Amino acid sequence: MKQIQVLGSGCANCQRTYQLIEEVARREGVEVDIEKVEDMADILAMGVMSTPGVVVDGKVVHSGGLPGQKQVVEWLTS
Repeated sequence: MKQIQVLGSGCANCQRTYQLIEEVARREGVEVDIEKVEDMADILAMGVMSTPGVVVDGKVVHSGGLPGQKQVVEWLTS
């Protein structure tokens, strides 16, 4: 199971990123545990300056802007 954190204040892009990861995981048959992290101190502590940010299994893989579906598939299947 992949542990995923979506970092952001709850903005539209952050919500869409969360939904995109859920949709791709379901389509690809990958079990995920997705957590929203909205506390700015926690987000900054992870080194993310632009949101939405995405952390997969403890590693920051994305920061700023919406990720593409292809990108999300790579995160979930690698």
